Amino acid sequence: MKTASLTQRFNRLWETKNKDDEWWSSFVTAPLAIAINFIVVDIKWLTPNLITLFSFITAIISALFIIAGGIENFIIAAVLIHLSHILDCMDGQIARYRKTTSHSGSYFDKLTDQIQVTIWFGAVGYAAYAQAQNALPVFLAFIGVAFYSLRGYAKYVAIYTEMFRDSEYLEKLSKEATRVKKKETAGLGFSFSENWQWFVREQRKILDFDEGVFIFMLSLSLILNQLTLMLWVFAISQLYHGLSRSWKRGSQLDRNEQVSLKK
Repeated sequence: MKTASLTQRFNRLWETKNKDDEWWSSFVTAPLAIAINFIVVDIKWLTPNLITLFSFITAIISALFIIAGGIENFIIAAVLIHLSHILDCMDGQIARYRKTTSHSGSYFDKLTDQIQVTIWFGAVGYAAYAQAQNALPVFLAFIGVAFYSLRGYAKYVAIYTEMFRDSEYLEKLSKEATRVKKKETAGLGFSFSENWQWFVREQRKILDFDEGVFIFMLSLSLILNQLTLMLWVFAISQLYHGLSRSWKRGSQLDRNEQVSLKK
């Protein structure tokens, strides 16, 4: 009975895993979060919002180690960055497991994610500048953070603009998001072949260069002490994604407007 109960708990926790998890999150940090949550999920005082706070504090501490410089501090920072992201996965999982999700919790979770990216790459830009005595890494970090932010900004500007054309746009968007549900194709109850196919498909997400990829990029660059090279990859990828997504959303707005005028 006890074994069955533990299996049931694990299955429930696996169901809380976000089906749209980013690249590194999907098969590394989110599963690690489930493993830790398996132990702590019933500790009542450990609330999702408290875990969000722990994640944010850990991210700030990791940035301080980056600024301090030195390979030992860089390795510590890489470990803390991963710990911060595991905690970032844990808060949502616990909230869904306990059925205590909230709009404010989701808001602060996303807000701290954005701040963490800025802090991490700002710290890496400074550390690379301190090594090379060259301002280029700082500029690359600035470009990367700016255009990463543009990805989200373009999305919300597009939504805001659509609301003026269609007062029911948000309601339609919400219904569409609810209707489109992704099915899990990996985990317990699936064969080795199915899990392997899922793992291979997940690798395509690396091209998104989102936060899940940043965790890997940051950690690897700190361990190998290749900060400027990573910042080049960061800046170029975010420049591309920021501009291309902004163009696509603008084009979609134009198409929607043309359809609306024809009605």
